[in-house]
Amino acid sequence: MPIIDVTLIEGRDNKQKRALIEALTDAAEKSIGVPRQAIRVIIREVPGAHFGVAGVPKSEG
Repeated sequence: MPIIDVTLIEGRDNKQKRALIEALTDAAEKSIGVPRQAIRVIIREVPGAHFGVAGVPKSEG
């Protein structure tokens, strides 16, 4: 059972997250031939203040 774990900076709406889950499921099904029912996708959302890029919190840049 593949588990696809995605970490995103918070701010996307449910429609966008649903589209991502569907696209990742499609990709796993096509690329490794696993049945859709066996694929799991986890989305973890991180506040911008907890995610740094180039030494600066994303919420500041």
